Amino acid sequence: MLFFYFYYYLYFMNILLLHQYYLEDNGSGGSRWNEFTKSWNQNKDLNITVLSGVINYTDTKIPKEYKNKLFVKKKQNDIDIYRCFVYEGYNSNFLGRLIGYFSFVISSLIVGLFYIDKKKYDVIIVSSPPLFIGITGYLLSFFKKIPFVFEIRDLWPESAVDTGVVKNKFIIYLSYKLEAFLYKKATLINVLTPAFKKSLVEQKNVNPDKIIYIPNASDFSLSDKYADFNCDSLKEQFGLSNKFIVSYVGAHGVANKLEQILETANYLKDKNTAIHFLLIGQGMKKDTLIAYSQKLHLTNVTFIDPVPKEEIFKYILMSDVCTSVLKKCDTFKTVYSNKTFDYMSCKKPILMAIDGVSRELIEEAQCGIFVEPENHLDFAEKVLLYYNNKELMFEHGRNGYIFAKTNFDRIKLADKYITEINAIL
Repeated sequence: MLFFYFYYYLYFMNILLLHQYYLEDNGSGGSRWNEFTKSWNQNKDLNITVLSGVINYTDTKIPKEYKNKLFVKKKQNDIDIYRCFVYEGYNSNFLGRLIGYFSFVISSLIVGLFYIDKKKYDVIIVSSPPLFIGITGYLLSFFKKIPFVFEIRDLWPESAVDTGVVKNKFIIYLSYKLEAFLYKKATLINVLTPAFKKSLVEQKNVNPDKIIYIPNASDFSLSDKYADFNCDSLKEQFGLSNKFIVSYVGAHGVANKLEQILETANYLKDKNTAIHFLLIGQGMKKDTLIAYSQKLHLTNVTFIDPVPKEEIFKYILMSDVCTSVLKKCDTFKTVYSNKTFDYMSCKKPILMAIDGVSRELIEEAQCGIFVEPENHLDFAEKVLLYYNNKELMFEHGRNGYIFAKTNFDRIKLADKYITEINAIL
């Protein structure tokens, strides 16, 4: 028995992951970390424990099994998940979201200090946003005397300020102070785009030696699994059998500015009745978007509730073209849209209504066409370009698949992440 424990602590890496939005099995939303941990879990020398929230960023209600509980421990794909309390009014308004962030900071800190397994962790990985989760990560790192890796999925608070979500100057000031503190205390910082690294080094004076780059990636296990999926029955289900389908998959929030898709649909509704838009997902603005669609009398737009990760690939494969969309602002020139990589893995051409590095990505891969953000006339013109040139559409789809397979394979990037972490231990 003593030999077993000696071997366990000497050879096993124990990872504690803090991610407020870690998905449930078959949940909808960003699955980056579900896929990374799944890949890592196949390595018998790695043990992963996750501290996450009880409500996702698009949800409006807490599932009954988590109601009025500090945490619930679950087993998910042989990984211990601690679902920690989050205020239920999280998606009601900005104040509700702020309370939701800090309720998770407190609950995850208590669980991390007093309730998680007593095994010795080697490293803590903190995935942000929200930025405030870094408070828990730093304190756990301090008390447990282990390094923490701070992952930047989005530049915050810049994105919240630029979209008008955060306006209070005092909160903005404190957020920037907290951000600088966490960058200083983190042993390693992972960024998801090259532009993030440039921003951290040139504008925030972060030591470039502590920055690594492990971007989002494509999940070829699912796209290849459904490569021969017959889409006809799914099209019939939504009355789209003879339609040219343009799909958006993702959050319906302030930052996404999906009104531009509805305005494109409004412009095209009398010009080409074959073109139909699908908006799949959930978010704070969805009810407003549905109301706007009704006001415009759009019969060429269908809203679909979030579907499980595995199922979403069927909808992407059913589509002719897919689109990535964000509000027009400078901060979003630094981001990669999560779903872009799923589109690429499904061989779908991309209408990229995001400038900056996302535009550079699809132009380098020759897998899509740039659309000027918030310009519905340009959007419509690019939709028609694909509609009238099926050969270009298929060529771009193939190019994206090959490029993603070479540069954004999830398994390869998961292995690279572990290599980088090992270097700091």
